[in-house]
Amino acid sequence: MNTQAQYLKAIYLVQDQSDGPASTGDVADLLDVSPASANEMIGKLEDRGLLEHEKYKGVDLTDKGIKQARDALQNYCIIERFLVEVLEVEEFRTEAKQLEGVIDETVAERLDTIIDREPQCPDCFSAEEDVCGLLETEAEVISD
Repeated sequence: MNTQAQYLKAIYLVQDQSDGPASTGDVADLLDVSPASANEMIGKLEDRGLLEHEKYKGVDLTDKGIKQARDALQNYCIIERFLVEVLEVEEFRTEAKQLEGVIDETVAERLDTIIDREPQCPDCFSAEEDVCGLLETEAEVISD
């Protein structure tokens, strides 16, 4: 299930990587959905004033969309960090992707009181590695 927040987060990350508008194909690839599904959701997000879509150019988040995307990315980081630091889940990326669509802001805020999140979150998120750049996973600790 891909929610509005997951789409906004994906568009935000694609825009950040490309340093410009996000192509709908890249958004679809990142979310592992069809381009038709991505286009349908992008149309809904545009109707809600969260982005602007120009055919053949791509998608740009509005200020409102950027704020919601950053909130979604921060919640995703909280989930990842909770899974690693508290539950010691090895496949935390897979679990985080499944949980991000069902954990609301209230639950994320409560999880945030348990973990040791860095103040620069979500700017520390590495889109290429799909994880907080400051999160030490067990594999990284062992290799050090």
